[in-house]
Amino acid sequence: MSSALRRGLFSLRNGLGAKVAESCFQSGKSSGSSCANVLIPARQRLGASLFVSRRLQSTVAEAASTAAKAATNAASTGVYAELFSSNMTRGTRLAMATWVGLSGAWVYSMVVLGGVTRLTRSGLSMTEWKLTGEKAPSTKEEWEAEFEKYKTSPEFRKVHSRMSLDEFKFIYYMEYTHRMWGRLLGLVFALPCAAFAIRGNINAPLAKRLGLGFFMGGVQGLVGWWMVRSGLKEPVDEYGVPRVSPYRLAAHLVSAFGIFTTLTWTTLDLVYPSTPVAALGEAGIKAASQARRLLLPLAVLVGITATSGAFVAGLDAGRAYNTWPLMDGGLVPEQYFRLSGLRNFFENTAAVQFNHRTLATATLVAFGLVAHRMAKLPIPARARTCFRIAAGLTVVQFSLGVAALLMYVPTSLGSLHQANALNLFTAVLATLHALRAPGTKGCKFVAPLAAAATAGVGYIVVNQNGTMTQSPSYTGPSSA
Repeated sequence: MSSALRRGLFSLRNGLGAKVAESCFQSGKSSGSSCANVLIPARQRLGASLFVSRRLQSTVAEAASTAAKAATNAASTGVYAELFSSNMTRGTRLAMATWVGLSGAWVYSMVVLGGVTRLTRSGLSMTEWKLTGEKAPSTKEEWEAEFEKYKTSPEFRKVHSRMSLDEFKFIYYMEYTHRMWGRLLGLVFALPCAAFAIRGNINAPLAKRLGLGFFMGGVQGLVGWWMVRSGLKEPVDEYGVPRVSPYRLAAHLVSAFGIFTTLTWTTLDLVYPSTPVAALGEAGIKAASQARRLLLPLAVLVGITATSGAFVAGLDAGRAYNTWPLMDGGLVPEQYFRLSGLRNFFENTAAVQFNHRTLATATLVAFGLVAHRMAKLPIPARARTCFRIAAGLTVVQFSLGVAALLMYVPTSLGSLHQANALNLFTAVLATLHALRAPGTKGCKFVAPLAAAATAGVGYIVVNQNGTMTQSPSYTGPSSA
């Protein structure tokens, strides 16, 4: 109790006692016992008032302490638990994390399957695309009809002119599986989402995140066909091999990485709604901030290196300059500047492969430097473990790249190299997630910008080449 409050209560007590005594004597109750009988109850009532005041003050202090603890817990938990998990039990939250995580793993398998489809030259086997899906041939007549459509494509004439119907069935099933696996993912994502929404487990912030992922997945199907259509055209070079546009292949891969990132980050938000950084105190928060500043540029470098790999795949550049560390007998190949302008860095085989090599080496060195700096920082154990995994995967990824190059990119090594790029990216995401600052709300413009970018890509895809599908009377790429 403050001294001012204490003095005020004593004054009130004394003043009340004096007035009661004066009233007692004026009324003729001059005997001490009579006046005492009046004064004692007054003092008792005043003592009770003081007791209530002390209890009220104690209650206010306890409430203030509880509020302070709640504020501390809120800072430790951060906005993710508040926004995504506020209306969930722990069981519901983990069930949703399992569902979203499974969807992310499904996207991972789609990327790997897409890589195998490309490496086996199966991606151009289906010359039509339908939003609702294509029915696989089941009779000999239906197979022969599909084969006849494929025979009109440049790839058959220039690459697979001696292909038999049985060989065609293999590449057709590869592409068909890739397409239908993606459509099945839509059901795997949408049906549980509807069930959770009906139960009231999905609040507005989480609905926006999930809606963005679903929208990106739908547009990804359009981007995939947009990419395939580019490979159904005659090559510009008379002796060129028909391939999909490396720009469209890169767009398809970046879009897949975007969907995977959205689902993976949401899964981590549901599994770990609170950040471990707050438990480390002020020093830990400062160390985590320093670690984020080191790791964010590294994450960007990993993404750029993966994107450059899409251009290597699009140009089939991994099957050229199959030596390491030299290219054509030198560190920099003589044909590096064979083309003019910016096209040289994206369409010149020598430049594209050299750039990918350089970015991969820079990523490996950067991880070593960042690891040296982060070893001295008191960051959370989960963040340190995830970063060590990422550093180890970087070494594996670099080794796989060199081995695939020296062995002329066999399907097995090429697929592993692409899959491990996603492994590395996942480990980097997990490290960044474990380093979130307490109470971080993130940028409110990220989701709207991502949605706008996805809508823009979808608009370009739908309108750039006219009709999205080929009619049953498809006669070849001349109608594309």
